[in-house]
Amino acid sequence: MIVPAPSSPPEPLPFFVYGTLRPGERNHDVLLRGRTRTEEPARLTGAVLYEGPGFPYAVEEPGGVVRGELVTARPETYEELLSVLDRLEGYVAGDPRSLYERVAREVVREADETAVRAWVYVAGTAVTARLRDGGRIIESGAWSSRR
Repeated sequence: MIVPAPSSPPEPLPFFVYGTLRPGERNHDVLLRGRTRTEEPARLTGAVLYEGPGFPYAVEEPGGVVRGELVTARPETYEELLSVLDRLEGYVAGDPRSLYERVAREVVREADETAVRAWVYVAGTAVTARLRDGGRIIESGAWSSRR
C-alpha cells in the first residue's frame, strides 16, 4: 500500500487583496485587524476585475490591471490568517467547485514599483467561465469604484 506524503504547508507569502478585505470594506477589520504587519497599495497585472453579487472576482486575462493592497501577515498569525482567508474565499485545494483558487502571482507595490510574489485569490474555473460569458467588468480595476 502506498501512503501519500503529507503535503507541505504553503510558502508564507503576503496576500494581495482587492475587494471586501481592503481597508474600509466590510471584512477588513473583522478578519485582518491585529493579524497584519503591513498593508500597502499594490496592483496585479494580467487580470481583470468582475463584479459579483456582493464581492469581486479577479480573472486572469492579459492586459488587465486589478488594484488592491499587499497585506503582510504578522509571522505569529500567518497560518491562522491563511486558514481564515481560504474559508472566506471558499477555497479548497484541488476542489473544482471552489469559488476561488489561491495562486502565487507577482504584484507591484505602488510606492516603489517593486514586484513582490503574493497569494492572490482568483476566480475558480467554473466561476471564470460564467463571468466571461455574461459578467460585468469593473473597468477601473478597483472594487471601490463600483459604487
